[in-house]
Amino acid sequence: MNIPIGIVEAGAVQPAPYTATSLAEAATKEPQGVYTVGRTFRHDQVVLFEEHLNRLERSAQLEHMTLCLDRAGLRRALRSLIEQSGYVDVRFRITIPRESPQRPIITLEPFNPIPKDVLEKGVRVVTVRLRRHNPAAKTTEWMTTRKAATDTFEPGIYEGILVSDGGFLLEGTNSNFYAIRNHTLRTADDNAVLSGIARRILLTVAPDIVPVVLEPVNVSEIPRLSEAMLTSSSRGVVPIVEIDGQCIGDGKPGPYTLKLREAYEAWVNAHLEPI
Repeated sequence: MNIPIGIVEAGAVQPAPYTATSLAEAATKEPQGVYTVGRTFRHDQVVLFEEHLNRLERSAQLEHMTLCLDRAGLRRALRSLIEQSGYVDVRFRITIPRESPQRPIITLEPFNPIPKDVLEKGVRVVTVRLRRHNPAAKTTEWMTTRKAATDTFEPGIYEGILVSDGGFLLEGTNSNFYAIRNHTLRTADDNAVLSGIARRILLTVAPDIVPVVLEPVNVSEIPRLSEAMLTSSSRGVVPIVEIDGQCIGDGKPGPYTLKLREAYEAWVNAHLEPI
């Protein structure tokens, strides 16, 4: 079944000139530009929506695009598409085309929560040698680049973790990455990775649980990590139990990861707002 895709122009939502059955398929048909992805809670509530829009504007600036968002218009358009969709909750993408930034594209698909067994058992990831030419910008070009890599993953691999030339674990192809080493949360600083919305929330709640050091771990440290995890706006905090076939800790989600996920979810529930 085709998903809702609308082009926002002069305050009105027009149908897109293409169809798709998922956000992933729609990405292959979208023009080049910048984008953000989020989800709704309780049907029509969101978290840090203005930050999503701020990041769109920052990404556009970094990509030398002129952009002045009609924020109220985008909110109205998103609400309208959600109501028309009939979905309980949605995962949405807002894309700003490079050639026509005054015509944002909003795409929706039903939001499917992370399966319970994934959260209870954790996920397996692999390292990948990919380079983002502009890590702080969220570009549609990156969606194409990462798909070429993730399509080669073996069954059961949940995500790829980008590794720098020096062997440092930076971020996921579609997430932010963290590790626990010596009772400290380690993650790359904002100059080296995309500062995800979920990352901001995690780094807000983390200091009350574990010391935070904005320095990435190296691949050589993988055997000595006690825990690892990733975050994204759609998934929240997801435990990692294996990297490149190497078991992390005792091979199951660790105590810091579980406490961070609980704190993350509590923060989100306390900061929900209407679209």
